[in-house]
Amino acid sequence: MKMAEKSSAHFIEVLASKAPVPGGGGAAAMGGAIGMALSNMVGNLTVGKKKYADVEDEVKQLLAEGSAIIEALKDLVDRDAQVFEPLSKAYGLPKDTPEQAAHKEKVMEECSIEACSVPLEIMRKAYAGIKIHERMGQIGSRLAISDVGCGVVFLKAALISGQLNVMINLGAIKNEKFLKETTAEMKQLVEEGSRLADQTLSDVMKKLS
Repeated sequence: MKMAEKSSAHFIEVLASKAPVPGGGGAAAMGGAIGMALSNMVGNLTVGKKKYADVEDEVKQLLAEGSAIIEALKDLVDRDAQVFEPLSKAYGLPKDTPEQAAHKEKVMEECSIEACSVPLEIMRKAYAGIKIHERMGQIGSRLAISDVGCGVVFLKAALISGQLNVMINLGAIKNEKFLKETTAEMKQLVEEGSRLADQTLSDVMKKLS
């Protein structure tokens, strides 16, 4: 059974234990999925209401996009654990001889690049989810507007948590092209995603006031 399909109580129990997975990456993906689900809840509370008939088609599109993000993030919970396993084994490789040290360095870099791929994808999905929340906050049911605020906070946390889980794996990577491209994408995602999330939260606060 996939980790995301187990009970929340079990997930939290394992997360709190000394087990190597799930860790911050899995938690980021799960938190992001929860945040995205809140936007979808608002959308489902909007569809079918006469007051929002003129935006119903757009809300349905946002719901479809949100559902795809939820499923992707749930898959990334397990994918994060899968890419960490070979990296954890690489740490234990011997380095007593120059040949062993060179081999370990090569394997560590390969595994670290792969380990970066999942949290970077979590960041991309979180950013996409934040954009959906921005629009849902504008056209979704005012009766559930607080849930847009809650959801976007979860997704901003997933975005930044994803960044941290990329950064911790960069130390073993010497590929300058990869480092430059990854760092640039992270910077863009965090800056733009945080700006949109903060603005969306601010707009929700104003509506609640």
